[in-house]
This record gives sequence, structure tokens and C-alpha cells, in this order.
Amino acid sequence: MKYGIVLFFTFFVCVSSSLLFSQTADAQQSRLIDSLKLALRTAKHDTTRCHVLDALIESEDDDAVWPGYNNTMQALCETNLKVISLRSPLRPIYLKYLANALNNIGYLAMNKGDYSKALDYYYQGLKIEEGLKNQKGLAMSLNNIAGVFQYQGDIPKALIYYNRSLKIQEAINNKLGVAEALNNIGYIYNEQGDVPKALDYFHKSLKLQEEITAVSKDRVEQRESKKNRGELLNNIGYIYQYQENFIKALEYFKKGLKLQEEIDDKNGMAASLNNIGNLLVKQKHPLEALKYHLKSLKIVEASDNRKGMVFALNNIGSVYSSQNDTLKALYYYHRGLKIAQEAQDIQGIISSQNRLANILLLQGKVREAQTLAERSLKLSRDLGFPENIRDASEILSRVYSNKGNWKEAYTMYRLYKHMSDSLSREANQTAAIQKAYQYTYEKKVIADSIHAVEQHRVFTAQLTQQKTQRTALYVGIALIALFALFMYNRFRLTNKQKQIIELKEKETQQQKNIIEEKHKEISDSIYYAERIQHSFLASTAMLDKHLKDYFVMFKPKDVVSGDFYWAAELPNGHFAFATADSTGHGVPGAIMSILNITSLEKAVSEGFCEPSDLLNETRITIIERLKKDGSAEGGKDGMDASLICFDLANRSFSYAAANNPLLVIRDNQLIELPADKMPVGKFEKGVTPFTQNQFALQKGDMIYALTDGLPDQFGGLKGKKFMYKHLKTLLISIASQPVTDQKQKLENAFDTWRGNLEQVDDVTVVGIRIS
Repeated sequence: MKYGIVLFFTFFVCVSSSLLFSQTADAQQSRLIDSLKLALRTAKHDTTRCHVLDALIESEDDDAVWPGYNNTMQALCETNLKVISLRSPLRPIYLKYLANALNNIGYLAMNKGDYSKALDYYYQGLKIEEGLKNQKGLAMSLNNIAGVFQYQGDIPKALIYYNRSLKIQEAINNKLGVAEALNNIGYIYNEQGDVPKALDYFHKSLKLQEEITAVSKDRVEQRESKKNRGELLNNIGYIYQYQENFIKALEYFKKGLKLQEEIDDKNGMAASLNNIGNLLVKQKHPLEALKYHLKSLKIVEASDNRKGMVFALNNIGSVYSSQNDTLKALYYYHRGLKIAQEAQDIQGIISSQNRLANILLLQGKVREAQTLAERSLKLSRDLGFPENIRDASEILSRVYSNKGNWKEAYTMYRLYKHMSDSLSREANQTAAIQKAYQYTYEKKVIADSIHAVEQHRVFTAQLTQQKTQRTALYVGIALIALFALFMYNRFRLTNKQKQIIELKEKETQQQKNIIEEKHKEISDSIYYAERIQHSFLASTAMLDKHLKDYFVMFKPKDVVSGDFYWAAELPNGHFAFATADSTGHGVPGAIMSILNITSLEKAVSEGFCEPSDLLNETRITIIERLKKDGSAEGGKDGMDASLICFDLANRSFSYAAANNPLLVIRDNQLIELPADKMPVGKFEKGVTPFTQNQFALQKGDMIYALTDGLPDQFGGLKGKKFMYKHLKTLLISIASQPVTDQKQKLENAFDTWRGNLEQVDDVTVVGIRIS
């Protein structure tokens, strides 16, 4: 075995030495690869084969382009994995090779878009690195796993793994690893629209990369640093482009492209070419832009870079779209969408769907455009990417307008404006400018510090040589002059800073006025929605007509509510009263409550009179309507409710209840009327009919219908829930009192219990006395 290792290293040194005399770097690379492949075929020992395979994998440039490259490399990695796996038990040296092989296969699987396979290999590599306590390898595995989650659109998990990798890289002082992690985190924040935070991470990373390039003498490390710098420059340029600072954006894109061309970084060059092409489209140079996008597509197709292909195809489609060449635009968009779906590239899918929807809408295919845009909006909201939300909502605004659905059109337009404002707000522009100045200033301070140290050394040497009073006097005068000049400059700087502060204060006041105006608009909209919702609730006139002695305690958590109380006169002459808690609260809950009320009214209009029949029919209507919400299984929303049908002439009522029980207090004794343990809506145990119950009334009975808002409220001395037990005791104690006093005491009890804590849910309690 030892002989095999010595033979390999002897052979490798001889080969490397002979290659030094080759005429070109390309010839050296070619000869080295051929020599390693020959050594692989002739090696007799497993350890030697592992060494040769690792060297061969490292020598094959990961940015090289040729047909079948990924398949060739994956075969090599899997061969290495097979060789190492033959060793039992595995020693640390073999485990290290095994982790390398697993990471290499994972990388190639991710390039092909096979994310589940990539994660499987990366997790295996991570487990080995943890066992070996190899901090550098552990950080690399965490970074790789984060990259897979990022491409899959699972941003929270991606951030967790990137931050874990960053923490380890900082602990082992691996500047190159720290810079790469900072860049990755910055890219995610940029995609989420948090431009100030993205710029902060990008500039920290860029500063580190430049330090590495200036100090490091390792050729591989310098190449990696240049590659990362090229990507960083593109990321920063991308931000400037969205701020419509095209001159600055083009400057950063071209700097990035130059670095990538120096090291022949194919994937990086493809990204830069795409960025420059997009910029040229915005500057109304479509033909020139098309050349850049086609160059980019050629590069990514050769290297089987699926994500890059989707990006390039969509950009080419956009150029043709801007030229009104709809057929070619659709061709490229469809190609992009197909590849994105195969590669599970969520961002690519969203982008392709938005672009296709826009073209289809222009062609008058409104229904197809709406379907694509709604899918895109849902995915974009799940990921939290404001740029994609902006594009999808703008298309949907036009779709709904085209269909005459002005309410939805207005809602989508407001969302589009909100996303547009957040992407281009002045704070982002200020952050970009501030970070650029800060970075330039820090570089100048370092340069000035080095220069000042050198001047001080020369000055000290001169004083040592010339120890004369005259020279000392001249130096003193010079220092006084410099101090005076310094003080003058400080005075000017202070004045300038004062002017800047005054300007900023003025800008802050303007922003405050804008925020207050927006707040008023939103508040007015919500209060208008409250008026609309109240028109659906049971009117006082309706309640007074049928109920002689009652109270309604109705306290929404927000202005509008998911809770509601509803009444109707049934076809058989009986009086129906419902108390319900819709899914959610605030605006979503209010919308759901209106759907629930209209479903109840539909059941009444169709002639149903029994409470169980009314709830059964209402549930069918709700499920059918929510099937169209865009989710895979259809909506699971609905309501918890109790529905009473009074026959006051015969002193009785029938009822059906979904999760919400009814309480009756008779002669200071509480009778709890149970509810079915299922909602009025989709239920995991299927559609079971609601139970029909009958209850005989007596004079003086006090009936309480309520939602879970009051029992679930946190408060008291220990911040615990109010609880049903506490509520029942309270109701028994006040049941004999006038209904107006009962309502007041319930409200006082609620407010006292809640104290300074936030109200957690909508609260509804209805009391009815039988006379």
C-alpha cells in the first residue's frame, strides 16, 4: 500500500515538473488531465486510485464547457465514491475522500436541477464532516445545502444554513469562506426587497475579496476570490438597475464581466451578459441587447446550466416582446417555463408564468392569462419576493379590469403600487449611495493611513539627523499651520454637516407626511369596509321584532371582524338566529364572514327551515366556493357556529351547532347544549350531517350564544386565558339581572382581565331571556 502512495506522488511530481516547460496554460492542463487518466488506469492500490481521482476531479475546471461534461464528472465522482466505499472500516483519510466525492456529486446533481438527490448527497457529506470535526468541510456542506434550499424557494431554511456556515467560517478565520457566505446572504435579502441589508452584506463581502486578492499568493485562492468579486459586482449593479441608475449599474456589470473573462468563469460571464442585455433593453437598444442574451444562452446550454438557461430564454423572449414579435416571445417563454419546471426552479417558474400571462393578455386570452398570473402571485407571496408580487399583481389588475371586476382590479392595483414603491423607495437609493461612499471612504482611509505612517518614519529620521533648533522651529511653525488648516477644514465640514442634517430633517418630515396620508387612506378604507360588514349583521329592528329581552356584546379585535351574528325569518314562520366565528380576523376574517352570511341566506332562499339542514347546505356552498382559491386541495376555511330556530309560540327551539356550544341558565343552574365537533366547512373526516337537537323552554330561561374570543383572552395577574369555566361561573352569577346590566358586567370583566394586553381574537356574546 505504502509503495502505491509513493509511486503516485513520484509520478505526479514528475508530471507536474515536465508540464512547467509547456508553452501554454491550456497545453499544461490538457497534458495533466491525460497523465492523470493514464495513472488511474494503471493504479494497483485503492489509496492511489483515490488520490488520482481527487486530483483528476480538481484538475477538470468546473467552468469548462463541452457536451456531456456533467455526466463525465458525475461518473468520475461516483467511481471515487465506489472505490472509497470498498474500505471497511473507513479510516479518516478515506472518510475525507468520501465527503469530497459526495459533495462533488451533489454539486453536479444540483446543476442538473435534481435538488432532492443533491440534498441527499450533501447531507451525507455533512454527517461525515461533523464526525471528522472538519470545520472547513462542515462550513462548505452547510453552504451547499443552503444553496439547494434557496433554489427551491425555501428562503427561511436557506438563511439558517448560510448563517451557520458564516459562523464557522468566521470562527476558523477563513476569509474566502466568510466573503462567500456574506454574498449569498446578501443575495437573498436583495431578492426579498431588503435593499439596505443586501447592500450591507455585499459591500462587506467585496471588501474582504479585495483584501484576499491583494494579499494572497495562492493562485487557486486568487481565482476563487476574483470569481466571487465578479458575482458581487453584478449583484450590486443589479440593485442600481432597479433604482434606474443605469450608468452606475452598467459600470458594475462591466467590471464584473471583465473579472470573469480574466479567469474564464463561464457561468459568471453568462450572468453578466444577461444583466448587460437587460440594461440595454431598458435603454431602448433591443437589437444590441439580443446579441448579449444569445451569447449568454450559448454558454449556459453548453454547460447544462438549467437556471441560467431559464434566465436567458426569458430575457430573449422579453426582447422579442418589446419588438411586438409575439410568436417568438411565446416560443422562448414556453421553453424557459418547461426547463424551470423540470429543474424545480421556483423563481424561474414565477418569472416565466408572469411573462407568458402578459403576452396572453395582450392576445385577448384573458382566462389563460388570469390562471398563470394567479399561480405566479401565490408562489411569489409564499416566497415573499416583492418584485415577482409586483409583476403578477399588475397583470391581474389588467385582467380584472378587462373582465369588468373593478373591485378586484383596484385591489390588485393597490398591491402593485405598494410593491413598486417598496422596490424603488428613496430609502433604498439612499442606502445604495451611502454604502458606495462608505466603501470608497474606507479604502481611502486605509491608503492615507499607510501613507501617513511612511511620512512619519521619514520625518523621524530627518529629525534624528538634523537635531538643530532652527529645524525644530520650522517644524513647529509647520505643525501650527497644519493645525490651523485642520481647524479651518473642520469648521467647513461642520457647516456642511449642519446643512445636510437640516436637509435630512426636511426629507424626514416629508416622509412623515406621506406615511400619515397613506395611513389615513388605509384607515378610511377599513372603516368603509366596517360599514359594509355591519349591513350584513342582524339588524336591531329584526331582533326587536322577535326577541323582547336580549343583549349583544360584539367586540372585533380590529375594526372589521370574523365574528358575526345573523338573523332571518324562515319560510315556515320560525325565527332563526346564528352566532358564528369565521376563520381569521381583521380584513380576511371579515371577507370570510360575508361569504358565510351569504351562504346562510342562500340556504334560506332555497326553502330550508331546519337548523341542521341550513348548516349542511351552507357547508356545501362554502366548500364549493373555496375550491377556486388556487390551492391544491381547495380551501379549508369556514366557520364555527351555533344556529337556533325559535318556535316561541310553543316555548321551544331546535338547534344545530358546529364546535360552539349553547348555554342555558334556568333557576341558577347551567345547562350546556353540546355541539358537533366539526366546522361548517371542509373537514378531514369527511362530510357528516350536523345533529338536529330540540330543547323545551321555560319562562325566565336565559340563553347564551357565544364565540371562543372571550374564553381565549389572555390576562389576569399571570397572563393566562379567561377560560370557559370562569365564564360559566360569571354567567350564572349575573343571569337573573337585567340584560343591559349583564352586558355591562361582561364588558367590565373582559376589560379588567385583559388589562394592558392585546385583544387576541374577536369577541361575541349574545344573551336572550325567554319571557
